[in-house]
Amino acid sequence: MPTTRRAFLGIDCGTQSTKALLLDAAAGEVLAVGRADHQLIQAPDGTSEQQPGWWTDAAAAAIHAAIREEDGVEVAGVGVSGQQHGLVALDAADRPVRPAKLWNDTTTVAEADALTAAVGGDARALELTGNLFLVGYTAPKVAWLRAHEPDAYAAARRFCLPHDYLNLWLTGSFATEPGDASGTAYVDARTRSYAPGVLTALDGGRDWEATLPPIRDSLSIMGTLRPELAGELGLPAGIPVSGGGGDNMCAAIGVGAVVEGPVVVSLGTSGTVFTYSAQPAIDPMGEVAAFCSSNGGWLPLICTLNCTLATEWIRQLLGLDRDGFEAALAGSPPGARGVTFLPYLAGERTPNAPAATARFSGVRPEHGRSDLVRAVAEGVVLGLDYGLDALARAGARPIEITLVGGGAASDGLAQLCADAFDLPVRREPAPEAAALGAARQVAHAVDGVPLAGPEGANGGDRFEPHAAEALREAGQRLATLRDAALGR
Repeated sequence: MPTTRRAFLGIDCGTQSTKALLLDAAAGEVLAVGRADHQLIQAPDGTSEQQPGWWTDAAAAAIHAAIREEDGVEVAGVGVSGQQHGLVALDAADRPVRPAKLWNDTTTVAEADALTAAVGGDARALELTGNLFLVGYTAPKVAWLRAHEPDAYAAARRFCLPHDYLNLWLTGSFATEPGDASGTAYVDARTRSYAPGVLTALDGGRDWEATLPPIRDSLSIMGTLRPELAGELGLPAGIPVSGGGGDNMCAAIGVGAVVEGPVVVSLGTSGTVFTYSAQPAIDPMGEVAAFCSSNGGWLPLICTLNCTLATEWIRQLLGLDRDGFEAALAGSPPGARGVTFLPYLAGERTPNAPAATARFSGVRPEHGRSDLVRAVAEGVVLGLDYGLDALARAGARPIEITLVGGGAASDGLAQLCADAFDLPVRREPAPEAAALGAARQVAHAVDGVPLAGPEGANGGDRFEPHAAEALREAGQRLATLRDAALGR
């Protein structure tokens, strides 16, 4: 008879797709990964939305794909990671009243400014929550819904985040955890509790206790898999579902950034730089997000809106395949022969410039496609280096960078990161760090497995800096463009 392998299931609902990862409960190794893509609703005004039903459909498809890949698996628990900041508005029957506004939706500029003014300015916002009211966060989305779609706002009985919605779908339990909740801008990251001053500014007449999910321990069990759903998914009814977290929080668990020291850079549609902290880490300038972690600590983080969004744009614009992109990136020297690209295709979050646009500078007739590709890639990575400097204000002192995300598969981008940061870069070998982190979290909640994973699990390729000086010059050119865009 075939041997049954006990495993934990990690689900990661991202912007582009949902992944389902099976983690061997005994050996701690990844057994299989399933994936299903999402649609995206976008408009020139900055709208970026998805139907929550697309996430549940994709999760089911990804789970089935993972189980098909690895026969004979008995799933012992589920953990869910999700894209941060999205606003899911539910009616009295927990049905979405409209599409969810996503993290990269930039239609809420006026609402972010008005909410900041309503609480007394940036300094007061930092005092209330540890964070500014940036366009990407959830609080301005709530204000937008109230102002622009009052009927939908009135019909909404509950508000939650994407990963909370998936937990609700799996278990019927309406709850959240501090990591993802701290990215709403209506939670005080220091106390891991809702901020009454912000909620009153949003709507003084709403029953927020009934509207928002209670905040529970990230490492607790949120609920158990509903029997009526278990059969559809091919999973055992009643298996535990852990607290889960935002995708960055779960990625930190996935790569072992659960103690102070490691700094992680994620190259996804957006770019992030984050590290674990045992204490709340507040940036006096507000550029670093004062998030909680999803393992009981804090996770100071910066996010740029334009990472592989920009590199994929130039790749597709020039008709390059993946190998062609790598060849073009290698075909221009560090500094792109004087071409500079400000990569604000979707506005920007770090620094906070939601209305900014992208631009090339220094282009001459002798420049070719390699120089353009190199300039775009350098603009993206140097933007992350700006964020790394901001993270230092919150106490980060990196000596090495762990690289994750889809863009990390590019040798050229990995080397560029080493050069721009002037630090060694280790490319995390584990696939799908956020889904892996969600699986490790539920394994810890159920079996007490250490969150950092098995001893010696980390490894991967290393990239040493060798063109830091040329990248410093490119960074100075980019800083000039950035200052102009920000009116400095």
